[in-house]
Order: sequence, then C-alpha cells, then structure tokens
Amino acid sequence: MSWVRIWVHLVFSTKNREPFLNSKELRKKVFQHIKENAKEKDIWLDCVNGYSDHTHCMVSLNKEQSISKVAQLIKGESSFWINQNKLVEGKFIWQDDYWAVSVSESHLEQTRQYIFNQEEHHRKTTFKEEVDDFMKKYGWQHILG
Repeated sequence: MSWVRIWVHLVFSTKNREPFLNSKELRKKVFQHIKENAKEKDIWLDCVNGYSDHTHCMVSLNKEQSISKVAQLIKGESSFWINQNKLVEGKFIWQDDYWAVSVSESHLEQTRQYIFNQEEHHRKTTFKEEVDDFMKKYGWQHILG
C-alpha cells in the first residue's frame, strides 16, 4: 500500500483581481462550499480562507492527484457555483494562474495560522504586496497578472 502526504499551499486570485468576494459573509459561504466540494472530489482540503480578491488553500495531495488537477477542480466548480447561485454582480471568474508551494510537516501549523488570519493580514498588506513578498522569498520572477 502506498502512503503519500504532500502538503501544498495553493493561492489563486479572481480575474483581474476584482474584489468579487467583498464581504465576510460571502467569503464564508464560498469557502465553505469550496471545502464541501473538495471533500466530494476526494481532495483533502485542510483549510481555506482568503480576502476580497484571492483564496488560500492548504491541500494534501494523494498519490493520484496533481496540483494542476486539484486547482482546476476547486476553481472550476466554485466559479460555476458562484455564478449559478448569482452570488456576485456580473460573471465571476478566477484568474487562470495560481501560486503553489510545498509545505513541510514542521511548517503546517504556521501556514494554517497564516491562512486563517487573512482578514487581519490584509488590513495592512495588499494582495499585490503579498504576491511580491512570496516572489522575493522564493526567488521567482513575477508571473501573476
């Protein structure tokens, strides 16, 4: 029997960083739906949270999952559900791109707290500043729109 535990911090934004998720109540509803949908699709979604224009997820991949497939399943179904239920004005779309980085077991709790504290975090820091910090921290070129 195979045993796999690969933790991934996955971040994705709304198209053009539009602040579609502009209320705490709406975010709570969307993130709860994302969690329920992930469970139905056998995606281990440890936690999910975000702010008006982006979402953070902590997922554990199984031996048959890829980051791209998990991101596609989460983003595609949630945008469909948001539009089907007319939760926002206009057409809701996630940005095509996403950001993903592995998380070691020793950093899980710290990363969970970071995800859970998005409301507080974004009182001081914009999503653009957050992305720029990640790019600098990991030595990546800025690729997100």
